[in-house]
Amino acid sequence: MTERAANGVEVRLLYDDIGSPALKDRDLAALREAGGEVYRFFPSRIPYLNLRVNYRNHRKIAVMDGKVGFVGGFNIGDEYVGLDPKIGHWRDTHLELQGGAVHRLQGQFLLDWSIASEQYLAFNEHYFPAPVHTGTTAVQIVASGPDSDKQQIRNGLLKLIFEAKDRIYVQTPYLVPDDSVLIALKVAVQSGVDVRIMIPKNGDSQLVQWASNAYLGELLRAGAKCYWYEKGFLHAKTMVVDGWAATVGTANLDHRSFSLNFEVNAFLYDKVIAGELDKLFEQDMKESIALNWDTYQKRSIRHRFVESIARLVSPIL
Repeated sequence: MTERAANGVEVRLLYDDIGSPALKDRDLAALREAGGEVYRFFPSRIPYLNLRVNYRNHRKIAVMDGKVGFVGGFNIGDEYVGLDPKIGHWRDTHLELQGGAVHRLQGQFLLDWSIASEQYLAFNEHYFPAPVHTGTTAVQIVASGPDSDKQQIRNGLLKLIFEAKDRIYVQTPYLVPDDSVLIALKVAVQSGVDVRIMIPKNGDSQLVQWASNAYLGELLRAGAKCYWYEKGFLHAKTMVVDGWAATVGTANLDHRSFSLNFEVNAFLYDKVIAGELDKLFEQDMKESIALNWDTYQKRSIRHRFVESIARLVSPIL
């Protein structure tokens, strides 16, 4: 980014203040000196105290020239390319988009930018050029956050679940769903849909991992096929339904993503892309432990206790 800014490219970097505690102004000095603009989203106005700590910008949006866009699970950091020895292998899913859907990503970025920078950039051809490529894939870019009382991404996930007739494949690093999503998945299982849920065996937050395991057990008992991914840390946030519809984005299957975080997902309606995501899930199954109810019931009393406590506090995790 610094090199591009030095060559005259407009470079704008927006990052979440709470989510980037190790990022210092000195780390961004070279980018700023080269002409790049950098702003923090919802920064603390009082040292060491942020009254908006719950409202995090969890979106991961990159747009180049208004023509190519990226969205998915990847942040920018060493751990996301497997360079953090504490985490090791990082498994994620990210999309490259071209065509009209890029304009929706661009628009969302500019809206977020205006909040953080108080700059109001024109929605004109400079930022929204005519698409060079017009494909056949139907794509919806859906954003949600605490600035709206409509939980659009959660509602989109529910719509996909309700539409399922054959199978639902879900990958999420954090499985802390609200009652509506949990019940919808259980009803799908009871309706004969092949529901498969995959979470990491070892998460990056022990408390959230305990809560996730508690919910995983409930779905397992209902008849869902559940997996612990053990090759590394699974950070992908995907759902694939019946081999024709899918969503990839930043929203986890948890309360925070549904109602507190600023999130963005791509909903895609295409058999080829859904088929590729199905294959990825099935490949990841080979790197996972398939759980069964008998094995799950053999957890120690201590594990059952802490998972129950974690589930009780899950709405605030």
